[in-house]
Amino acid sequence: MGVKRSVIQDVKAFGWGALVAIAGGLIGVGGAEFRIPVLVNVFHYRPLPMVIINLVISLVTVTFSLIFRRGVIPLEMVIGHWGIIVNLLCGSLLGSYLGVHYATAVNERVLRRVIVVFLIILSFVLLGHNVILGFRDWLIPRGLQIGIGVLAGLVIGLFSSLLGVAGGELLIPTITILFAVDIRLAGSLSLVISFLTILMGLWKYYNKGRFGVIGHQRRFIGFMALGSAIGAGIGGYLLRYVTSDWIYIILGLLLLGSALKLSRETGD
Repeated sequence: MGVKRSVIQDVKAFGWGALVAIAGGLIGVGGAEFRIPVLVNVFHYRPLPMVIINLVISLVTVTFSLIFRRGVIPLEMVIGHWGIIVNLLCGSLLGSYLGVHYATAVNERVLRRVIVVFLIILSFVLLGHNVILGFRDWLIPRGLQIGIGVLAGLVIGLFSSLLGVAGGELLIPTITILFAVDIRLAGSLSLVISFLTILMGLWKYYNKGRFGVIGHQRRFIGFMALGSAIGAGIGGYLLRYVTSDWIYIILGLLLLGSALKLSRETGD
C-alpha cells in the first residue's frame, strides 16, 4: 500500500511539474508562480519548505527553458542585451539576499498572507498584460530607465527569495516597457536574470541552514524537476506555433482562484 502511494505521488509530482513548465515555457518564465498553488493546495507543503522546494525546481526549469529556447531566441541575441541583464541584476541580487532574511524571520501566517497578496497582484498582471505592454512605446530617459530598472529588480528579487519564484511574470513586462524589447526576447532575458537571482536565494538559504527540506524531499523534488525539464522542452518547442495571449488569461484566472482559496484557509 505504501509503495503504491509513493508511486502515485511520484507520478503526480512529475505530471504537475511538466504541466507548469509547459505553460512557463510558452510565456518565457520558470513557472514558479504557478507552482505555488500546486505545492500548497495539491501537495500541502507549509510555506517555508514550499519556498525552498520551489526555488530548486525553478532553477532546473529556468536552465532547461534557456537551453530549449535557443532555437527561437539565439544566445548571441541575449548576450547582445547584456546591459539590460546587468541593470536589473543590480537590484534583483540584493532583493534576493534580503528576501531570504524576511522569509526566515516572519511567522508562517504572515508568509501565507504575503503569498496571497502576491498571487492576487500577479493574476491581475497576467489578465491585463496587453494593457501593460501597451506602454512599451513610451520613451524613457536613460538615467531614469537605469534607476527604475534597479528598483524593479530589487522588488522582483525580494519576491523571488521570499516566495521561491523566478519572477519572470514581473520581469517580462518590466523589460518590455522599460527597454522596448520584443516580448519573446524579454522572456529569454528574464530567464538569465532569474537564473542568477535564484542562485543567490539558494545560497542564502543554504548559509542559514535551511537545506534540510531538500534532503527529506529529494525524491519528490527529483520527479517534479524531471517533469519540469521535459515540460520546459515542450513549452519551448510550442513557442514557435502557439500564441500565448489565451494562456495569460487562463493562468491569471487560476492564480486568482488559488489566492482566494488560500486566503480562506489562512482565515484572512
